[in-house]
Amino acid sequence: MSKPKLWHSYSARSLRPLWALEEMGIDYDLELLPFPPRIFKRDYLDINALGTVPFFTHGEVEMTESSGICLYLVETWKHAELSVPVGHAEYGDYLNWLFHSDATLTFPQTIALRYSQLEAKDRRLPQAVEDYSTWFIKRLKRLNAHIAEREFLCDDRFTVADIAIGYALYLGESLGLDQFYEPQVNDYWARLKARPAFERAEAIGRDEALFKPVKYPFEDAPELF
Repeated sequence: MSKPKLWHSYSARSLRPLWALEEMGIDYDLELLPFPPRIFKRDYLDINALGTVPFFTHGEVEMTESSGICLYLVETWKHAELSVPVGHAEYGDYLNWLFHSDATLTFPQTIALRYSQLEAKDRRLPQAVEDYSTWFIKRLKRLNAHIAEREFLCDDRFTVADIAIGYALYLGESLGLDQFYEPQVNDYWARLKARPAFERAEAIGRDEALFKPVKYPFEDAPELF
């Protein structure tokens, strides 16, 4: 089987497949990029016209969606320990958490990140940051209820669904939103980030990173959330 390759920027959504690769012990090639690569490494656009990370290749396969890459990895390498099989009672929930992670949770975070830190100072929009941060916190309601009596999301064990949701909690922490996590979500997140594979993956590129998210000052937090 050919070796997969991942293009990654520190703290970006590419952390999801990088974490999965580390959990699975797959031999892979990695290319580190400054964030955002479409600005700081323009020739990357010749590889990925979107200019986004992750970008992933495996033979002729090319992928850009972080949770999709995680699913591809466990199915292609038949890694039963990190997946839930078709026909399992929690298979639908497993898929739902994988897609929920980006469509519902990470999307509002990226708007908050953009208008708090990535745009030029005269284009930053505090109201958008507050609105989309509130959106993210309110969209954690399903996780709040689901994880209250569980250690992990599906089948009483760690899977790539936890990696997908874990990244959203990681980015939320980077933005200072973890102060609004429910206690059971904080406990769940602590379990995830204590995993050796997460620690290894998260450290990759940290020292060389040109951009690291910083906590946003939510002065009116009780009223906002």
